[in-house]
Amino acid sequence: MINLVLFGPPGSGKGTQAHKLVKKYHLIHISTGDLFRHEIGSQTPLGIQAKAFIAKGELVPDEVTIGMLRNKVEAHPGAKGFIFDGFPRTIPQAEALDRLLAEKETAVSGLIALQVDDEEIVKRIKLRGETSGRADDSNESIIRNRIDVYKSETAPVFDYYVQQGKGHSVDGIGSVAQIFERLSAVIDRL
Repeated sequence: MINLVLFGPPGSGKGTQAHKLVKKYHLIHISTGDLFRHEIGSQTPLGIQAKAFIAKGELVPDEVTIGMLRNKVEAHPGAKGFIFDGFPRTIPQAEALDRLLAEKETAVSGLIALQVDDEEIVKRIKLRGETSGRADDSNESIIRNRIDVYKSETAPVFDYYVQQGKGHSVDGIGSVAQIFERLSAVIDRL
């Protein structure tokens, strides 16, 4: 079983690459954004809890997010593995993911971080903003703030997995095909 954490700052290409990796390795893509939308839209008990926190402008507690992840993993008992996209974002979330997978007698195979410099990220997100309709994709100060939050709060997760011998970096600059080849080369060595 291959369990990957696809990692990188906003706009690094995680979503694009995840879709290609799902096809090649027959994995289940778990995007926390998609999970939240599904659970809230379906008005599941966890979705109702999450919506209440979001409505108050608060972060959804880790135990609610982990509950959603557990539901998704358990819905695919025959899966060849999972790609976690947008999770974990903190060390406590990484530890919770490790515990969840250990309960299923598996583990994170590797975290692969897409390395993209700040200026390229800003350029990519602003370009995406032209078609996404998201105001936060068009405002450079908001984009730079998202990058700063990633660096201060999320980047330490990379070190957590490096200490386990599971952290890998891939150059996230180039064509979609070139980046995909680099990712595949790392995955094939896991």
